[in-house]
Amino acid sequence: MNKYWYDESHLVGTIPMEQLLSTSGLELAKKIISGELPAPSMGKALNFRMTEADEGRIVFRDTPLDEYYNPVGTVHGGWSGAILDSSLACCVWTMVPVGVFYTTAEFKVNLIRPMTDVTGEVICEARVIHMGRKLATSEGTLKTLDGKLIAHGTETCAIFNPLEK
Repeated sequence: MNKYWYDESHLVGTIPMEQLLSTSGLELAKKIISGELPAPSMGKALNFRMTEADEGRIVFRDTPLDEYYNPVGTVHGGWSGAILDSSLACCVWTMVPVGVFYTTAEFKVNLIRPMTDVTGEVICEARVIHMGRKLATSEGTLKTLDGKLIAHGTETCAIFNPLEK
């Protein structure tokens, strides 16, 4: 079941299956950025959003909140993993043919430096390295606004037809 709802500032939810099957991933990503389609609820929960989309490239950004701290007072590595996984997979989405889906098969994240409440807004950019018929690979970085590397990662996505059994 697909649902849309509004939070304080934007549309959130999942995209209807008919649209997923009939529209390119790049076009859908651009509609999410413009607010025509809902942003994923995962991004709302973890306070990050997609801000740029081109063929084979995607950018997410926002500020990790202190609600995501681990016991030692830094942002949990899972937040970096989540924003990287989102960008690493969505850059592949911008290149899959209409009616074809993708999903993360494997990803690796290297955490370089911690984030705290003084880190501020961060930018996560990912690019497709290889786009095949069944597998795609991508690489991405998570950086501070002044360019300091926080984390980097790679991902393999499975490419599949959602209507095949």
